[in-house]
Amino acid sequence: MTSANVAAVSELVAAIRKDGRPVVRLRCADYGDEWVVDCDVYPAEELSVAPRSTGPYRFGTAQEAKTFMDTSLLALSMLGCKSA
Repeated sequence: MTSANVAAVSELVAAIRKDGRPVVRLRCADYGDEWVVDCDVYPAEELSVAPRSTGPYRFGTAQEAKTFMDTSLLALSMLGCKSA
């Protein structure tokens, strides 16, 4: 991405927790010509506090990125997770 695109970023962040512990942090950013979602996943079975990064997931429209985030958040809520 060019520096011009980085300057135009509009970002949405969702932090998800379960039993008081971080589970996932989703970031959705608008780079003008694409929407990018990155995820930090905190493994439950490991002692490490460092998250694993997944993505980037690239979308052509804001609606596609929003649908991805909404579906992810719905799945996490069905597993007992809550927004921080």
